[in-house]
Amino acid sequence: MDNSHFSAIVLKWFDQHGRKHLPWQQTKSAYNTWISEIMLQQTQVATVIPYYNAFMERFPTVEALAKAPIDEVLHHWTGLGYYARARNLHKAANMVVNEFNGNFPQDPHLLEQLPGVGRSTAAAVSSIAYGTKAAILDGNVKRVLARYFAVEGWPANTQVAKRLWEHAEALTPNGRNADYTQAMMDLGATLCTRSKPRCAVCPISDGCAALKADRVADFPGSKPKKEKPVKQTYMLLIKKGEIFLLEQRPAAGIWGGLWSFPEVTDLRDIETHWAVDQNRLEILEPFRHTFSHYHLEITPVVINADDLQVEHVMEERTTLWYNSVQPSEVGLAAPVKTLIQTLSAAHKES
Repeated sequence: MDNSHFSAIVLKWFDQHGRKHLPWQQTKSAYNTWISEIMLQQTQVATVIPYYNAFMERFPTVEALAKAPIDEVLHHWTGLGYYARARNLHKAANMVVNEFNGNFPQDPHLLEQLPGVGRSTAAAVSSIAYGTKAAILDGNVKRVLARYFAVEGWPANTQVAKRLWEHAEALTPNGRNADYTQAMMDLGATLCTRSKPRCAVCPISDGCAALKADRVADFPGSKPKKEKPVKQTYMLLIKKGEIFLLEQRPAAGIWGGLWSFPEVTDLRDIETHWAVDQNRLEILEPFRHTFSHYHLEITPVVINADDLQVEHVMEERTTLWYNSVQPSEVGLAAPVKTLIQTLSAAHKES
């Protein structure tokens, strides 16, 4: 199957079966496309839709996003994870406003200058919003091409990625680029799925090298396995009824810029740094939160605010009292949000 035949078949399939109902497809603009593409990194469509709708209602334009406090942006991102995406969105919005007069450039190379925008995302925004001929290679497209051409190896490997990019560029047609970009993403998301791919109804199955070799499950190659280390921390749930003491995390590192419970790595540090008797602590069941590179074993420790001298500690930290009944619009780390909801529910029952 030659390249033009490939794109023609994919486009014909898209016309009949492609997704056209997604909220960011209803009004195509560079801003809408950019927000959706960033949200869809590492996150499924079904999860993204309600977040996208709420985000766009609050930040309908790039100017509105640029003007908003970062805390509010993180608040609307809470639960989506990979919070660096939200911080980069805010930085990029300011860059578009200040350096591009509020207009997203059409050139993918210029779009790549925006924080958090890589080669594939820049191409997706440019092709979908402006019809530019630009090849994309997101996770779905990597899977389609790795199987179609039986490209061995893990796609994040430099040489493997290079081969996949060459195929993506060669197949990108001269016309209908917005539809072709969406079609390739849809093909991977709805037919050429990670598990249980629907090869019997795939429009390009006749030319698929992996299917011919009966090796579909072997592609794309898996990431070399590496045991994730486990780190330990104690989260201090300092509370007055349903009001909790939170502190803002540094911009760099996990949950950067989000509000979280104070943490210690050793129970003895609670007595040393917070001047509270260990006998007054209520230690809850530990649980695990998994990041891409390690597991974090979290042990919640409930402390009555009346049992410690909070004021002198607050002078050294950026803190706030968070009322779970009338919550502030700030970004919360996912485990923090869960713990607050659990403790608040227990408080109401008691």
